[in-house]
Amino acid sequence: MKLLTKELEKRFATIGGQSDVADPIVIAKFFNPTGQGTWFATEYYPTDRAFYGYVSLFNEVGMNEFGSFSLAELEGYKGRFGLGIERDKFFSEVPLSLAKEKNNII
Repeated sequence: MKLLTKELEKRFATIGGQSDVADPIVIAKFFNPTGQGTWFATEYYPTDRAFYGYVSLFNEVGMNEFGSFSLAELEGYKGRFGLGIERDKFFSEVPLSLAKEKNNII
């Protein structure tokens, strides 16, 4: 599965930077289908091939945070059964607070 499509890249460019927004819009959701890890991407920087957004690796209080993560890291990860990180094809843009609520993320 392609993690970043041309359509998503255009949408990230349209939305632009949201680091100063209290409840940013999540443009794309990535997840580990065989283990822990959810990445809510709110920004994308094509020159660095990096996202910025909210990351939940263990879904524990104090362990979830905003940060940068690279497209190459997501594409290069191989988990159990050789499965990699996937993009939620059925995800619709929502504010981060709603994305966290819908995914039971603290």
